[in-house]
Amino acid sequence: MQDTDCPHVSSRCNEMTSFLVMDILEAAQRLERQGKNIIHMEIGEPDFDTPECVKEAACRALADNKTHYTHSLGIPELREAVCEHYLDQYGVEVHPDQIIVTQGTSPAMFVLFSSLLERGDKVVVSDPCYACYSNFIRFPGGEPLPVRVREDDAFQYRPEAIAHCLEQHPKAIMLNSPSNPTGTLLSAERMRAIAEMGRGDGPWLVSDEIYHGLVYEGREHSILEFTDKAFVFNGFSKLYAMTGWRLGYLIAPKAFIRPMQKLCQNFFISANAPAQWGGVAALREAGQDVQEMKARYDRRRKYMLQRLRGMGLRIDNEPTGAFYILVDFNHLSGDSLALAYDMLEKAHIGVTPGIDFGPGAEGYLRFSYATSLENITEGMDRLERYLAEHQK
Repeated sequence: MQDTDCPHVSSRCNEMTSFLVMDILEAAQRLERQGKNIIHMEIGEPDFDTPECVKEAACRALADNKTHYTHSLGIPELREAVCEHYLDQYGVEVHPDQIIVTQGTSPAMFVLFSSLLERGDKVVVSDPCYACYSNFIRFPGGEPLPVRVREDDAFQYRPEAIAHCLEQHPKAIMLNSPSNPTGTLLSAERMRAIAEMGRGDGPWLVSDEIYHGLVYEGREHSILEFTDKAFVFNGFSKLYAMTGWRLGYLIAPKAFIRPMQKLCQNFFISANAPAQWGGVAALREAGQDVQEMKARYDRRRKYMLQRLRGMGLRIDNEPTGAFYILVDFNHLSGDSLALAYDMLEKAHIGVTPGIDFGPGAEGYLRFSYATSLENITEGMDRLERYLAEHQK
C-alpha cells in the first residue's frame, strides 16, 4: 500500500516509516492469492505450535470463567512466575511490583518511552537494530542516536563508541542481545562496560530480551545482572511460539511503575486474561518443549549457514542466537529493498531488506530460519538458482 500525503493526518503518523518486512510479507501474500508458492524467510515468527501445557492452561482459564479484566499490572501469579524465571536464569531478584504485563512487547515499548522521554531526549541505538525501535522513540518526541556496529566485530556495540555519544547527554541506551537482525550476542564484558555508563547521572539502560532462551552457543546475559538502573522488555512470542497470544512484560524500577500503570489503564486496561494464565504455564511447565524447539532451530541454523556459504556468500561471524542470519549482498545490489522485491517476484522467496534495520545494514538481506527445514531447503535451492542467473 502506497503512503499518501493527507493534510488531516498528524505529522507524527505521516513521518513514521513503514515496517518493511510487513510490506514484503503482504506483497508475498498477494502473490500467494495468485497461486504462487512462496517460501517465507522474511518474518520472525516461529512455525511451531504453542506448547500443549500453555493451551491447556488457557482453556482451563476459559472454563473457570477467568475472562474478565485483570489487574492493570497483570495477574499476580504471572508476575511472580516472571520473578522466579529471572532468579533461576540470571540470579537476579526482581519484585512482582516491578513488573507490568502487556499485550506483547510492543505496548511495553510504547509505555516505557512515553513515560521516560521528553521532547528532544536522545536514545542510543545500534545501527543496524530492530526496525521499530526508532519509531517507538520518535513517537513521544525522542530522537534515536545511532551507533554503527560492524560485521567484522560480530555486530557488537563498542563501549568506546557509545562513550562518544555521552557528550550529547542521551536519556537511555538501547540493548538487544541476542539481536534482531543479526542473531549475535553482546559479550558480558561489553555489557558490563555499557552498564557502568549509567551510573549516577548517566543514561538509563533499556534491554530488549525477547530472544533470550534462543541461544545455541555461549550464554545470554540480562542487563539486570550488571545494573538495576535498567528497564527490560521480554515476552512469550518467540521462545514459546506464542506470537498470536500477544503477551509480554516490562521490568522497571519501582519509581516508574505507577506512572506507567496509568498509561496502561488509559490505553490498554489489561492484558488478555486467559493468555496470562497460559503465560504462567509457559514459564513453569514448558521447559522441555522449549528445549525441543531450540534443538530444531539449531539444526536449521547450521543447515542454512552451510547452504549460504556454499553459494559463496560471506558470513564472517556466525549468529548464535534468535533465528536470523544477516547476509551481505552488496556484490549484487546496494539497494536491499529492490533486491528483496526482485527475489520475491523472480524466485518466490521472501526475505527482509537490510535497510529496514538502518543504513548500516543497507546492501544486506535478513533470512529467518523460523520455518521448517523442508521450506528452508526449498528456499535455499531457489536462492541458488536466482544467484546463478545473476552471475551469467
